[in-house]
Amino acid sequence: MGLRVRDVNRLRKRLHVNRAAVEVDGVIELGAPKSWEKRTVPYPAFLDKPLKKLCEGKTNDALVFATPNGHYHRRAKTSEGAGSWFARATEEAGLERLTPHDLRHTAAPLAISSGANVKAAQRMLGHKSAAMTLDTYADLFDDDLDDVAARLDERATAADVGKVWADVAA
Repeated sequence: MGLRVRDVNRLRKRLHVNRAAVEVDGVIELGAPKSWEKRTVPYPAFLDKPLKKLCEGKTNDALVFATPNGHYHRRAKTSEGAGSWFARATEEAGLERLTPHDLRHTAAPLAISSGANVKAAQRMLGHKSAAMTLDTYADLFDDDLDDVAARLDERATAADVGKVWADVAA
């Protein structure tokens, strides 16, 4: 991950994803984020203190998530018994085995279930269009149909529209 201290906006609780650091044949390659889409990712207030601690005493160009000697982390190996930094962290956290990309796919449903609209999720994920976000995460919106029906029912009941509709239909 190429996140630098300058990319953390603690006032607005935002991370600015401007570059990617990807391991290719054992070498860290720096470049634009996936699909060339820079993005801004909001973070919840409970992460502010840990991010502050990670950034303390570092220059603006220093990596937020660095090895103890300040270098990029190597690609996270996630296979059983891999022993990578990521595998150890998930094990210590009591999580089942997952990949860093799984975290991205977890962020989308968390944001959407917390009330984020599709455009906000699109921006957060760096998708080129809201249609791409909808296509990728369409299954997350199944419960929305139930919500629509419940809200329509609430409105109809409150305005006594149900009675009017029943009279019209009869």
